[in-house]
Amino acid sequence: MALGCGSAVPDRVVTNDELTGIVETSDEWIVQRTGIHQRHIAADDELTSDLATRAAQAALLHAGITAAEIDLIIVATSTPDQTFPATATRVQANLGITAGAAFDLQAVCSGFVYALSVADSMLTTGAANCALVIGAETFSRLLDWTDRTTCVLFGDGAGAVVLRAEPGTGTTDDRGVLASALHSDGRLHHLLYVDGGPSSTKTTGHLRMRGQEVYRHAVGKLTEVVAEVLGKAGLAPTDIDWVVPHQANARIIDSVASKLGIDVSRVVVTVGQHANTSAASIPLALTAAVHDGRIRRGDLLLLEALGGGLTWGANLLRW
Repeated sequence: MALGCGSAVPDRVVTNDELTGIVETSDEWIVQRTGIHQRHIAADDELTSDLATRAAQAALLHAGITAAEIDLIIVATSTPDQTFPATATRVQANLGITAGAAFDLQAVCSGFVYALSVADSMLTTGAANCALVIGAETFSRLLDWTDRTTCVLFGDGAGAVVLRAEPGTGTTDDRGVLASALHSDGRLHHLLYVDGGPSSTKTTGHLRMRGQEVYRHAVGKLTEVVAEVLGKAGLAPTDIDWVVPHQANARIIDSVASKLGIDVSRVVVTVGQHANTSAASIPLALTAAVHDGRIRRGDLLLLEALGGGLTWGANLLRW
């Protein structure tokens, strides 16, 4: 079951107007095509593990438990502090935890959906008892600030959820992860990738994207995977209280909701404030909606995301 959630974003806010001094663009152009008004950008000395730790501390406080009760930490990230060790081990040390497992998971923007599924599997099998699932990114480190088609889209941040194994009834009334569906297709690697890495260029590289093609695949594949995960649980779109999607683009979010017949009033949208924070997007949006009272205990949530790889997936979670 989900005990609590928390988030963290860098102090620095960069508006669309500020970006007009860096690349040829405009606030109107960015908002019309993406729904983004601003993004948070990490300071030079601010690491992914710093944001992840702050989000984890906030989630633990919200859950009402201590760090000593955690025996599993999964950090979904494409922007680790170092090539190795895992950023999750840095978070583990920062929290003063010396027991259990800590590792990173890399599925780009689908990372949190993947990580939630992995944590659920480990809790279900008894491999762990209480988990921190974190999405954390400093995507600004990967951006080519001369490429106006990508640099305006992304931001930095982190979100975390605390999960604990609890006996259930085996029905959809149980709290926690009810069903997950995960997919990938490596043939579509060229649509969204970073042009660097330790074994290829020995550099970090920059993000490259074919936006129109990603948009087309996102709408189709997300619609399909949502239907799949609902089918696994024997539920319908009308059963969902809130959709908490990956915050890539307002047009993608609206299109998927429309295809599923879900009213946009039941969709949590924070892309305007955070931009696309990759694996951090869903837990950032989830935390915002829980803390402002929209999402309440017992609500049925649908989480969905698509990212580089291509990877995509969905979770059904009763809060």
